Amino acid sequence: MNIWPLTADPAHSVGGVPLTEIAERFGTPVYVLDEEHVRHRCREYRKALHPHRVAYAGKAFLCRAMARWVDEEGLWLDVCSAGELALARSVGFPAERILLHGNGKTPEDLAAALEYGVGRIVVDSAGEVARLAALAGDRRHPRKVLVRVTPGVDPHVHRAMATGLEDQKFGLSLASGAAGDVVRRVLGQPALALAGLHCHLGSQIGEPDGYETAARRLVAFMAGFGGLPELNLGGGHAVAYRPDEHGLDVHTFAGRVVAAVAQECAVRGVPAPSLTVEPGRAIVASAGVTLYRVVAVKHGARTFVVVDGGMSDNPRPALYGSRYSVARIGPGSGAGEAPATVVGRHCEAGDVIAADVPLPADVRPGDLLAVPCTGAYHHSMASNYNQVARPPVVAVRGGRARPLVRRETLEDLIRRDVG
Repeated sequence: MNIWPLTADPAHSVGGVPLTEIAERFGTPVYVLDEEHVRHRCREYRKALHPHRVAYAGKAFLCRAMARWVDEEGLWLDVCSAGELALARSVGFPAERILLHGNGKTPEDLAAALEYGVGRIVVDSAGEVARLAALAGDRRHPRKVLVRVTPGVDPHVHRAMATGLEDQKFGLSLASGAAGDVVRRVLGQPALALAGLHCHLGSQIGEPDGYETAARRLVAFMAGFGGLPELNLGGGHAVAYRPDEHGLDVHTFAGRVVAAVAQECAVRGVPAPSLTVEPGRAIVASAGVTLYRVVAVKHGARTFVVVDGGMSDNPRPALYGSRYSVARIGPGSGAGEAPATVVGRHCEAGDVIAADVPLPADVRPGDLLAVPCTGAYHHSMASNYNQVARPPVVAVRGGRARPLVRRETLEDLIRRDVG
């Protein structure tokens, strides 16, 4: 499985721009994003799901340029906070193509969504129905909502990534009757219009079986209300982070899920709903490469290669045990390869970027390393741990590199401290 961006010459260039040139111009660490790859994946999803709806999950990675690309490619946008919504609004993303998510939406989140007129709000709790109805007010123009349902489907992924099971914070249980109760509450609110149901099974799901099961369960539930216009099956589609892994094939997914919904609707005697899916990682993950500079090499029982970034720009290995590939940029030295553990600069033993990966045996301080498949949940989850400034995001396309998000400075870190 190719884990590099679509336009990459692996370990040399992306988008026709040498990675050494990007590192020299923008410094390290630096996130590199292949615009053509992002647009290609948007088109691939739209084609596979046509005529159904594709909404990009902004939590994976969002900046103003990304919002523009998603808009230009005709996708919807899934946001989960007033902050993500404000970013979308700043580039004029069409309100009617935005969904607001979140298991703990604040009054400010809801008010911002209503004020902008987002296309759908996904209700995640019973109390949210009354709050939303009170804020919506105008009964002449009911606001469209989806009810997030927990279908009780095990996606067989890391526990921290499983969101379709019972006994977790997301959604409303089918089994307990909580989902049915909230659907009836929505139907009883004149200021709200029930557009349909939503579910999300988890992340890094590599096979469509769980989606088929969830779709059938939700259609059966919808039939109890005479059918509903929309069914949103969320995202969580797996991508390959290393060459020996595989992702979820969108064409196989689309064919099987659409067929399962149609079949179940025929059995239940209800109209087939329009479908929505919400890929985030699957759109942007393999479009990204992170560049680091080696600052130290320690030889012992293991070889540790220390770089100038780490868990502040990629927390996923520490959070989920995620594994990555690493390549040295530049001409080969003929030294052969040896296993090394690439670690970050932070004051945590768990600050490991990639354990026991093959690297040239003569890797040394000053070398440039590239970690592919870092477009999703890297910039969006980055922190200032140890007061380290966050890296910039640089887009490449057609032999040109341009900054999308500038590097944080020490002045940025100090400016927020008003003590």
